[in-house]
Amino acid sequence: MTTDIQEQLTKYLTDAHSIEAQALAQLRRAPDIAGDTELATVFEQHLTETEKHERLVRAHLDERGTSPATLKELVMRIGGAGFLLFARLQPDTPGKLVAHAYSYEHLELAGYELLAVVARAAGEGAIAETAERIRGEEQAMGARLAGLFDRAVDASLREVGADDLQKRLQKYLSDAHAIEQQAIALLERGPKIAGETALAELLDEHLRETREHARLVEERLSAIGGSTNVLKDAALRLGALNWGLFFQAHPDTPGKLAAFAYAFEHLEIAGYEELKRVAQRAGDEQTVALTDRILTEEHAAAAKLSGVFERTAEASLEAVGAAP
Repeated sequence: MTTDIQEQLTKYLTDAHSIEAQALAQLRRAPDIAGDTELATVFEQHLTETEKHERLVRAHLDERGTSPATLKELVMRIGGAGFLLFARLQPDTPGKLVAHAYSYEHLELAGYELLAVVARAAGEGAIAETAERIRGEEQAMGARLAGLFDRAVDASLREVGADDLQKRLQKYLSDAHAIEQQAIALLERGPKIAGETALAELLDEHLRETREHARLVEERLSAIGGSTNVLKDAALRLGALNWGLFFQAHPDTPGKLAAFAYAFEHLEIAGYEELKRVAQRAGDEQTVALTDRILTEEHAAAAKLSGVFERTAEASLEAVGAAP
């Protein structure tokens, strides 16, 4: 299939608008379930920024005589509402909400980085400038959320007594293991569908690390009297397989896969940052040391993925015959 680069740029803009639509759906409800006034304020402030981002992207679509993808945006909005319901039903809602938001900011950051690459390749400087501007604000929001991990954990543990802290630590370790299982399922398929050597090599390299992370977490969980959640592990692995099929069905797989993997790394980073804080409050220094070790490798993997965004965007254009 051959696609004009301008047509491909329009697709990237509609994707960006769909992601902003989901962000708006989440941010409009997030303050009500944040469980903390400072967390709520940060979400409210970013709602204002996100409304501006949506208008900027929509304006570029209008200039190109194109409307947002209605069906895609409906699906994204439903997905955003579904996550908020999931977070509300968890005993540690503030932590889950902040971790997901941190990951989502990095999905947006990656998406705008890819959009900027495609816009520059298409000679559309104004769109590239908009993408870079929004990317900077998403990066700043990600940094604000990273500064709130302590507060999110405090809010999540507010009603947890000292006697129950060990059980909550076991739950956080069990959740970490389930996320690692999802990561393994995604990374097992990733190199086969990446379609770009550098990205495939990175995913394969991190698969080996991720299997070791899962083993270490399971070992630590067993050591403190807990066990993995087989049902949750299986559900998340199935979700990863569905994501693999989604990427395989898109002709611009490399870019989308790199962006999603980057966001997923930050979901893991947020999860381990919160796990570390729960372990500190429980006085479990061995778990703290484990999370520090894993966090170092997750941050390194995220940095490597960020380093191949431009190449994956170019590979995506080549895959659809839209290379400049």
